Amino acid sequence: MEVAVNNTTDALVEVVLPGKVEPEGLEVRHGAVPVAGPGQVVIRMEATGVSFAEQQMRRGRYYDQPPFPFVPGYDLVGTVQSAGTGVDAGLVGTRVAALVKVGGWASHVLVDAADVVPVPAGVGAAEAETVVVNGITAWQMLHRKARIRTGQTILVHGANGGVGTVLVQLARAMGVHVIGTASPRHHDALRDQGVEPIDYRTPDLAARVRDLAPRGVDAVFDHVGAASTVRSWRLLAPGGTLVSYGSASTRDDEGSKQLPVLKILGRVWMWNALPNGRHAYFFNVWAGRALNKNRFRAQLRTDLSQVFAAVERGEVTPRIAARLPLARVSDALRLAESGTVAGKVVLTP
Repeated sequence: MEVAVNNTTDALVEVVLPGKVEPEGLEVRHGAVPVAGPGQVVIRMEATGVSFAEQQMRRGRYYDQPPFPFVPGYDLVGTVQSAGTGVDAGLVGTRVAALVKVGGWASHVLVDAADVVPVPAGVGAAEAETVVVNGITAWQMLHRKARIRTGQTILVHGANGGVGTVLVQLARAMGVHVIGTASPRHHDALRDQGVEPIDYRTPDLAARVRDLAPRGVDAVFDHVGAASTVRSWRLLAPGGTLVSYGSASTRDDEGSKQLPVLKILGRVWMWNALPNGRHAYFFNVWAGRALNKNRFRAQLRTDLSQVFAAVERGEVTPRIAARLPLARVSDALRLAESGTVAGKVVLTP
């Protein structure tokens, strides 16, 4: 039997990406609130956000996005409004987070109950939203891929960005030396966090890193792709790890959206075949879901809970660049794409 919070005034509001459009081309659609089926919950959205994935999707550049039209929104935080059969009725009325890839830019979102992660009472919706996809990405790259330890040195590209800000804070909390690339306007804020900042546009970036880490760095986290990936590999210390997790430099390119990722994967395969003790990964937060969904869900729940705990302890301070209502999604997308803000642009109902 379905457990529901009855509210006859509820109506679904969602943002639709109709095709390759400018931010102003996004459409708002109204409809009926979805009904939770067996094993599902309906989440009343309290906060969602703009990540780099949506910036790529509106250009048709995200490597596995669905066909147009669709509702974007990689993640969300909200209150469970109703639950279908087979779901613990105690979930109704609780605040949860969910990683969905698409569908988050809506007032109500239908999600498998097994995919939701409880949000601690002391963490607000907007604050939690900043560390869902960004936090799980940062945590898993740092701990499950690079396996960074106290006292090591890492290089974080885009240290002021959504993933970068969480990655920097998690690393500093465990006593890791961090070098971070960003535009000069963000350098003071990075220094305040104990980060050695470098202008990402400086032509001698590699030399600057070598000045700070003469033997190389123990890990590089690179979302830029293309030539940056090659340079990042060359900056590794013996036994170091490169974690590539995007191709931001190709965001505005034409042609195949899969090709930039395939090029990175090819390089990763080649580098890992070399007998030099270094390692390379292309990180995809969804990797492994198709092979073992239960394991994927267990890891996501464990790791995101660790991130929320770090927020509660004050080790990670959520970086909210701006809060805008869903009705102003085009302004939010423009702001996120401007490259002028630090942290995440959050959307509220």
